[in-house]
Amino acid sequence: MDVFVSWSGGKDCTLSCYRAMKEGHNVRRLATMATIELGRMYPHHLTADVLECQAKAMDIPLKVAWTQSSTYTETYIKMLKEFRKEGITGGVFGDVSLGNPDMDEHLEWVQHVCKAADMEVILPLWNEDRTSLITDLIDSGFKAMIIAADNCQLDDNWIGKIMDHKMLAELKSLHSNSSGGKVGLYHTLTVDGPLFKKRMEILESEVIFKEYGLLDGKPTKCPFWYLDIKRCGLAEKTDLVSSKL
Repeated sequence: MDVFVSWSGGKDCTLSCYRAMKEGHNVRRLATMATIELGRMYPHHLTADVLECQAKAMDIPLKVAWTQSSTYTETYIKMLKEFRKEGITGGVFGDVSLGNPDMDEHLEWVQHVCKAADMEVILPLWNEDRTSLITDLIDSGFKAMIIAADNCQLDDNWIGKIMDHKMLAELKSLHSNSSGGKVGLYHTLTVDGPLFKKRMEILESEVIFKEYGLLDGKPTKCPFWYLDIKRCGLAEKTDLVSSKL
């Protein structure tokens, strides 16, 4: 069917988009919500310009809907109804259920917004463990860069690193050695891979430290780091990563 992909720019939405395409769905749009209060897409702290650059690299149209936190769901449904008028009948979401304490809440919200727009929900990553998902992402040839990390279990040394099998092993070690099985909170930006016609280049950026705020929509006292990307561009692909499914 014709679908949109709920888009954050990171590894999970990238892999869900990739799998949806492999299943035969026609991805017509990427859909991103940006909060007026922050001036960016939350919680990755990416600007609309960065996401537009990424969308151009994949040659898939991006819709950025600006909203206030109090009207987030209302704005999202309005965006989906506009998509439905264009003939889009399904929504692809990168939600992960295993190990996610908020999975029921996430699923209920996704089903609510899609039902309001008469759309089908597609969850390509549901009921699959994170090790399997990250392994598939890496083995498929995607390059996902760490652009945000907490300062409680991780630190600023993670910022800018590309996810690979060595990093996956480190994350698994953190998980097994932590008291609560936590590896820390982090977010990514996908800069290359089989969906990309061109690769993204970060041309100017700054690592920012935040003393407090929100992570994954919840108040936290844990400081965190994020990569403030001020300028990015596109470059011809010079590696062996295919731009075809």
